[in-house]
Amino acid sequence: MEGTRSYEELLAWQKAHQFVVLAYNLAATFPSYEQYGLCSQFRRAAVSIPANIAEGYKKLGKQDKLRFFNIAQGSLEECRYYCLLAKDLGYINIDKFTDATDTIRDASYFLNAYIKGVVNNNGIKE
Repeated sequence: MEGTRSYEELLAWQKAHQFVVLAYNLAATFPSYEQYGLCSQFRRAAVSIPANIAEGYKKLGKQDKLRFFNIAQGSLEECRYYCLLAKDLGYINIDKFTDATDTIRDASYFLNAYIKGVVNNNGIKE
């Protein structure tokens, strides 16, 4: 959108990146037998969020942008579930769960606001 020079200036991307760091730290505490299971899936989905925001940011067409942002939204929800699963399996405590889901909520809020701007053509080319 106008006013930004890089995806790194987007609050949605910043919150998503913050979540990736948190997700990697959480996954590092999971049992070793989850290395190729939940850890791998959680990390992959977490990285997908800011990566798709970054890729969508540079797309010129509105529909192309929205496709990448929608993928990021899906990955946010996937991570929300992985956090719930990790909590229910006893891999993380309620405080870590709350921190993670609060960060997901914030990233989702800013991503949805940015998407609304794209949909309303706020500085976005067709």
